[in-house]
Amino acid sequence: MSGDLMFTISVWALPLLLAITLHEAAHGFVAWKLGDDTALRMGRVTFNPFRHIDLFGTIIMPALMLLASGGRMMFGFAKPVPVNFARLRNARRDMVLVALAGPGVNIALAIVSALLFHTLHMMPEDFGIWSAHNLKNSIWINCLLAVFNMLPIPPLDGGRVAVGVLPMSLARPLARLERAGFIIIIAGIFLLPWLGGRMGLDLNIFRWLVGEPSAYVMDLILSVTGVI
Repeated sequence: MSGDLMFTISVWALPLLLAITLHEAAHGFVAWKLGDDTALRMGRVTFNPFRHIDLFGTIIMPALMLLASGGRMMFGFAKPVPVNFARLRNARRDMVLVALAGPGVNIALAIVSALLFHTLHMMPEDFGIWSAHNLKNSIWINCLLAVFNMLPIPPLDGGRVAVGVLPMSLARPLARLERAGFIIIIAGIFLLPWLGGRMGLDLNIFRWLVGEPSAYVMDLILSVTGVI
């Protein structure tokens, strides 16, 4: 394994693990505080990343994206935290709060990572360069996770928010999409761009719906925190 690839992995792996671990732990923590201790009893309200790792979403898919992009991009997800919505004190309202906790933590991590840029001048040069790459990737990954998860497709967090706030006549059919939601998401990320490439069309809806909004959020955070 080349030194460049080792360096690339080293500056993507830690931000990714922190982003998905804290995202999932936040869901479980908020659910626990709102009346459902299912995640707590299953050991999912923890900062231990091994309790949240999904073989495909946390290891295989990020590795494939890293290799396919030539080391320019890595993305993944963890095992969903179990939540028994029937045990929440106010099921529809609290479902929204639990869902928002994950993206909210990702935005908070992106802001903290941006603020830490102001400490780089105090670090030794080589460590500062490595840290800068980690922080930049942390901001990007957390913005990407926040925006992606807020897409209104169950079982993503945005889907749960939509189910919680829409009238029941619209919420019920949307909730029924959950079984097919993962297939829709994977098709949108991988299948449509591949088909578009074969047909000479730009069908990369992931870039339109997630990539470009994430870049805007990242630029906004960098501007607000005084990095740029």
